[in-house]
Amino acid sequence: MKRTRDIITIGFALFAMFFGAGNLLLPPYIGIQIGDHVPLTILAFGLTGILLPFFGILSIVNSGEDFNDLGDRVHKNLAPILGSIIMLCIGPMIAIPRTAATTFEVGILPSFPDAKPIWTSIIFFAVTWALTIAPSKVVDIIGNFLTPLLLVLLIGLIVVGVLNPIADYTHTDLNAGESFTLGFIDGYQTLDVLASVIFAGIIITASKAKGYKDIKSKNKVVIAAGVLAAVCLFIIYGGLIYLGARSGVEDPSMKRSELLIFISRSILGHYGTIAIAISIALACLTTAIALTSAIGTFFSDLTNNKLGYKVLVTLCCVISCVLSITGVDNIISFAYPILSFVYPIVITLVIYYVLFGKFVKSRLPYWMALAGSTLMAIVGLFKQFNLLSASIIDKLNHIPFFQYDLGWVVPSIVLFIIGILIGGLGNKNTETL
Repeated sequence: MKRTRDIITIGFALFAMFFGAGNLLLPPYIGIQIGDHVPLTILAFGLTGILLPFFGILSIVNSGEDFNDLGDRVHKNLAPILGSIIMLCIGPMIAIPRTAATTFEVGILPSFPDAKPIWTSIIFFAVTWALTIAPSKVVDIIGNFLTPLLLVLLIGLIVVGVLNPIADYTHTDLNAGESFTLGFIDGYQTLDVLASVIFAGIIITASKAKGYKDIKSKNKVVIAAGVLAAVCLFIIYGGLIYLGARSGVEDPSMKRSELLIFISRSILGHYGTIAIAISIALACLTTAIALTSAIGTFFSDLTNNKLGYKVLVTLCCVISCVLSITGVDNIISFAYPILSFVYPIVITLVIYYVLFGKFVKSRLPYWMALAGSTLMAIVGLFKQFNLLSASIIDKLNHIPFFQYDLGWVVPSIVLFIIGILIGGLGNKNTETL
């Protein structure tokens, strides 16, 4: 009974950590672009928004207790470098400011049109700071109190919307393949793969604090909690994409926050505005708490406590507060090229270790796979900033999936295989993963 209760608490906490600003705003906006390609798009979004984050949890569980353990198995310098990039992305540069900006645009502005974002941000981050300053309480605060209310509100909205659709499926010019690509790539914007390798450490620490100290029991609890979180995410993501597809909105220029408000009002009337405002506040606050705690823990450990946890938490809240007033859409636009570069690298590290870590012990195949993904991510970044000529892009389009911004997939696989052929599988007596 205790184990079940602990799994539910930790699983709900993990769901809430993942489910923040982008997770509410992105699925409906995807829905208005895909017509009746809903199941395929839900699958694609689920791959990058659910399955890969779950793999991120598994990669940490299988390698140790935090991201440093995973990075150290490839190279001792990988964890601090890549970890710092990840933390800045899921922290004060993108994800945390987006939580406050979303709270303002969806939760506050519809009811108080003259409100100023700066005051919402100050209050939001004051609450975040107060609930984050004691890291040992983060998981219980989120899992026991905030998440159940969030789930009830969102599932209620989805059930009513599915039973009483607003309109027929929207018209789209996208074919099935393009809809799949849209769902897959937009799943990057959840930031959950990046967050998963950090959140795993928080969840593992929480499970140990609840008495699961041996490896077997700890792993069982963490994995079960991960499965629970994944199921909750699938239900909510799938429902929100469907609501977007049946919203009747065909204007892609509509702001994501305005679309979410329109859908909630159309389904629940005035109560929809209240429900979505509370949902947004809960989703964004739980994510901001978890991310801010992770930032403080990571960089205090990285600096050997020369920068204290409380100082880093305070600094993170101040920076995030300033950046949040730029608005959700501006933050998402700013984030897209950065995430297009970082995601392939992290996905390669996570997937290859989860799938092959028990069999391929040599470092070389993983290094070569990461090199292939990094190189193609750099090329993709050049493409994002229009630094490549049309003739070069035509040549690069011969690389499988490059035109869908997935050009890193095949090169990483090929180089991984070449690495095995050159370095072998490795064994316990060699320098291994």
